[in-house]
Amino acid sequence: MAKRIIGSTPKADGYRMPAEFEPQDGVWMLWPERNDNWRSGAKPAQETFCQVARAIARFEKVTMCVSAGQYQNARARLPEEIRVVEVSSNDAWVRDCGPTFLVNGQGGLRAVDWTFNAWGGLYDGLYFPWDRDDQVAQKICEMADVDSYRTEGFVLEGGSIHVDGEGSVLTTEMCLLSPGRNPDLSRAEIEEKLCQYLGCEKVLWLRDGIDPDETNGHIDDVACFVAPGEVACIWTEDKDNPFYQAAQDAYRTLSQATDAKGRRLKVHKLCLTREPCRLEGAETIDAVEGTVPRENGEVSIASYMNFLIVNGGVILPQYGDENDALAVRRVQEMFPDREVVGVQTREVAFGGGNIHCITQQQPRP
Repeated sequence: MAKRIIGSTPKADGYRMPAEFEPQDGVWMLWPERNDNWRSGAKPAQETFCQVARAIARFEKVTMCVSAGQYQNARARLPEEIRVVEVSSNDAWVRDCGPTFLVNGQGGLRAVDWTFNAWGGLYDGLYFPWDRDDQVAQKICEMADVDSYRTEGFVLEGGSIHVDGEGSVLTTEMCLLSPGRNPDLSRAEIEEKLCQYLGCEKVLWLRDGIDPDETNGHIDDVACFVAPGEVACIWTEDKDNPFYQAAQDAYRTLSQATDAKGRRLKVHKLCLTREPCRLEGAETIDAVEGTVPRENGEVSIASYMNFLIVNGGVILPQYGDENDALAVRRVQEMFPDREVVGVQTREVAFGGGNIHCITQQQPRP
């Protein structure tokens, strides 16, 4: 039976968050259905989630968590090799509200259950309430029979961190120092929390993300570790690109950085879309008091960086953009021993994220 671990931290107990490129046992997802976030009653988003789940299932097992009202629909639309379980939630971003899994190198598996407040709580969060989302991590841990550490009062989302599994964690100041997360903690205190709960030694800070209005700048749209001592970073030389400055700053910072092992990072450039991805069909999204209103033409955060690394593969967003094929080539160069599988995910971008945001990997102990 899964239990809460009280009075200790993962680092004190010899646990660490492994890198995404380390072996995995499976991937967790949440089913989309919010009419005030997803277009056309969430039906196009559900089809896209199915496509992502099928792509992952070629490499490892997938569990889709679904509300009671959508259970039969999801079960009918997903292939039988994908497990479907009933879990209530407020939306579908399991990367951010789900557990961060940990290993100890001796066959042990645990998880961190971060406090979740919908990307900013009452200060600048995206919706209210978020109570069911804040329970998702514990429910997944119960189903996986994994003991967990609850960071009651310390707010963090999984999309705001990337680790190399060797002592380094990558994040952004825009997100972790935002007043809607942990306003009473200093940067040094936040660093200590990250190191204690991720089993890390060094925090690498980028200044900004590229989505200040949604997640306050999650790292998983900007950069990630692709191997020990190696990172990928978004890149463009187009000064008219809305993400030009953030890309330039991130690349400059990473090129001068060393990791926890003292290695100067090798930085791989990953292109951005040639044209911004702009929301269409906003009139099919319900207008509900307390949520952020949506408008046609607003820029959706369409980053190729928001991919998921799986056993033997990389699941990569595609947007129907001129640079889609270039992104596949660039990611294939970073992962020569993995198959890069592109999935059209504009629909997920319209909802506020992408493949990495809607998945959470469970590592192999």
